[in-house]
Amino acid sequence: MKKLSVLMGQLVLFATALPAFAQTEAKQVLMVVTSADRMDGGEPTGLWLEEFAVPYLLFREAGFEVTVASPGGGKVPVDARSLEDGVQVFAWAGAIVKLEKTLPLGQAGADSFDAVFLPGGHGTMFDLPDNDTLKNLLGDFAFEDKVIAAVCHGPAGFIGAKKADGTPLVAGKTITAFTDAEERAAGLDDAVPFLLETRLREEGARFIAGENWAAHTEIDGNLVTGQNPASSKEAAEAVIRLLKEE
Repeated sequence: MKKLSVLMGQLVLFATALPAFAQTEAKQVLMVVTSADRMDGGEPTGLWLEEFAVPYLLFREAGFEVTVASPGGGKVPVDARSLEDGVQVFAWAGAIVKLEKTLPLGQAGADSFDAVFLPGGHGTMFDLPDNDTLKNLLGDFAFEDKVIAAVCHGPAGFIGAKKADGTPLVAGKTITAFTDAEERAAGLDDAVPFLLETRLREEGARFIAGENWAAHTEIDGNLVTGQNPASSKEAAEAVIRLLKEE
């Protein structure tokens, strides 16, 4: 009986400790959004809400911790055109609140995160390509072979970013982004500083353009890119799969 009692006691202790062994540390995702609220001609711009809200909510549903950062920190400008569906915006309320006070990008380091995700919006075309902090951050993610993802105009943040060997981050990579055809169809090809597809091709990317406005995502190793707002869900799901496979 004494041996049985001791054994039962050991089993109780093991069962009590089991949850601690079973728990795994949550994956950490850094989302980098624009701080730009105007185009060069003065037209209002900012973040395209769907491209942030859909991935953010999917990441949280997957159990990931999400940190939102921007070049300027603080409140993020949101493109008013992405707020037209009031019912959908209401459903995204849990994500929208995270745009009120974002972390200054300079306070985010690759060592603290498992993945980085760049949502789009035309604002990204004006403050991400020349941001040295972002270039260095993406270089660190690439060096550590961590997941790098972007959707729509988010890949504007890849412009000028380099790998450890000095070659462009996207060189030789199969990617997609908001296409030149979509930019022209939107009537904003003269409002942006460059055409994103063209510039990414110039940096050596193997660019794949899908049908205008249709969901299209490319995955090349740990690099995930989505073409347009409709690709937000696909791109986020690809990131989730990659992180859960680690």
